[in-house]
Amino acid sequence: MKIAELKKPNKTVVGIMGILIGMLVVLGIRFVTYQPPEDVHYHANFAVYIDGMQEQFSNPLIYEEISECSISTEKKPSERAHLHENIKDAVHVEDSAVTWGNFFQNINWNVGDKYLDTSDILLVNTQTKKITYVLNGKEVSNITNKVIGDKDRLLISYGTATNDEINKQFSTVATS
Repeated sequence: MKIAELKKPNKTVVGIMGILIGMLVVLGIRFVTYQPPEDVHYHANFAVYIDGMQEQFSNPLIYEEISECSISTEKKPSERAHLHENIKDAVHVEDSAVTWGNFFQNINWNVGDKYLDTSDILLVNTQTKKITYVLNGKEVSNITNKVIGDKDRLLISYGTATNDEINKQFSTVATS
């Protein structure tokens, strides 16, 4: 009698099996260690001065109703960073990586390094007037892509303000 010959497994089949087993191990580890993201909610403060006058943000349409803020994982842009209850200087941030540019778009403003577009007027740097951004006590050239941090303080000043006047304006920015 002949002894039955064992077939060697095909190298391709062994390779595919190894990849599948590896994928299952990685997915299993990911499944066991996955933690859903925590809810984000923190505040930052800001003030805007135009020609020495503080903007009051009196338009009721720029304020988000608290009841409208959802806890879903997919937030509308206005839910990510907004104002509440006619409090004109406290930004409520409710998502990760929200920028100052995102926030100002939500209240129908746009900001850039050489312009400030309010809902009423476009203000641009000129020979006599300029936009100054002060974030947490330091002048910065642009805030559009700066992520809003917990307890950030931002001043936007447009006009002919001196450094002393800008420092005085910054001192009016609330502290969370």
